[in-house]
Amino acid sequence: MTRDAAAAAPTLLEAAVAAAPLAAAHAADAEADRRLSRPVVEAIVAAGFSSHFAPAALGGAAGTFAELLEASAALGEGCASAAWFASVIASAGRLTAYLPQEGREGVWAKGPQTVVVAGLMPSGTAERAPGGGWRVTGSWNYVSAVDFSDWTLVAARTGEEGTGVRVLAVPRTDYAISETWQVIGMRGTGSNTVVLDEALVPDAFTVPLDVLLAGVAPEAEAACHRVPMKAANGVTLGGPLLGATRGALRRWRELVAAKLAAPAGAISGGSDHGTFEQLLARAEGETDAAGLLLERVARTTDSGAVDALGTARNGRDCALAAEMLATVSDRLLRSAGTRAQAEGEELQRRWRDVNCGAGHSGLQFPAAAGAYARLLNDNA
Repeated sequence: MTRDAAAAAPTLLEAAVAAAPLAAAHAADAEADRRLSRPVVEAIVAAGFSSHFAPAALGGAAGTFAELLEASAALGEGCASAAWFASVIASAGRLTAYLPQEGREGVWAKGPQTVVVAGLMPSGTAERAPGGGWRVTGSWNYVSAVDFSDWTLVAARTGEEGTGVRVLAVPRTDYAISETWQVIGMRGTGSNTVVLDEALVPDAFTVPLDVLLAGVAPEAEAACHRVPMKAANGVTLGGPLLGATRGALRRWRELVAAKLAAPAGAISGGSDHGTFEQLLARAEGETDAAGLLLERVARTTDSGAVDALGTARNGRDCALAAEMLATVSDRLLRSAGTRAQAEGEELQRRWRDVNCGAGHSGLQFPAAAGAYARLLNDNA
């Protein structure tokens, strides 16, 4: 791409804002099909999400977490599942930077349109193959976006020193997909199960989990490739929830517009005009506060130098932000009346999406709070 063409290309945020109405228009189909519509996937990939964190030498943007946060939140205002899809493929693409050079080049041989997904719970096993490489067997649940993937990163137990876990990059031709995604929210993410049966993975397409946890990629130049995995994961999950909550607030205002506009004391059912003003102000303020927490995490992570306490604080902030956003969505649904709970109503879908996303294991406040408090006490 020439310098002029690069300057003319939309930013990730601009492309996400442009794609949000399309994602919103297909949100009902995504719910019914339990995967995104092809036009939405194509728009996400064309926007640059899949290659946002890919190494620049291989056609990626080696971008920032602040950019991803803004863009995924903007897309989430249209459809939470689309934003989750976009953010997790960006996150998985970042992890390819930690592979040996041959592996990195192999994964990105198709170019920036490559879609990488990840199943990082070590629910499989990898054994040394006689001729070299690893034989990998197992199944990995909840692999978001897998139906449209070109590569999957899976974590498997090897018995090696350290964590005893290795992350392996597997091409789409080598894994099966089992349709197991039957949940209450985020239905369009298509978070199905990856199945491997003695797939052979060359050494160059693998990396010890310890390397990802430490966060310094081989020949790393970009800040996004020099941060611990646990410092970065939460913000990639929080952006879609932030956008979905903003969308829920917009829809709530549409549903209660008459009550917000009514004179004081003119609302039936024991409610008061001021009640809805307070609901609006509190919801806006708490959503903004969650956004500010996530923005601080993004800035910290973009520094490329996050210590153990900073990593723990990032985890705390992301979990707290997710908890706040789920609370906002709960309050909005309860106060909007029975019609907000009708099948097909946007507000109840967004409530389900936010609560489902906030239930992710990487956003649980008790674990994050414990990790932060212990380090804080150790450093006192």
